[in-house]
Amino acid sequence: MKRKYTVIIEKDEEGWLVSDVVELPGCHTQARTMDELIKRTKESIQAYLEATEASDISEEFVGIQQIEV
Repeated sequence: MKRKYTVIIEKDEEGWLVSDVVELPGCHTQARTMDELIKRTKESIQAYLEATEASDISEEFVGIQQIEV
């Protein structure tokens, strides 16, 4: 059964794209291109799921806000 995950993508100071999977704490990766980042993120998710018990996975993503201060 396929599941959808929320991925936050940012660019670091050196120009690398960095992904962080919201529902899977500590599941993140980086790449130079978006295509490579998506591929590596999927691989990271698969590795995380193989190494983690289902009870450790959060099901409650609420949302993302941008706040200007």
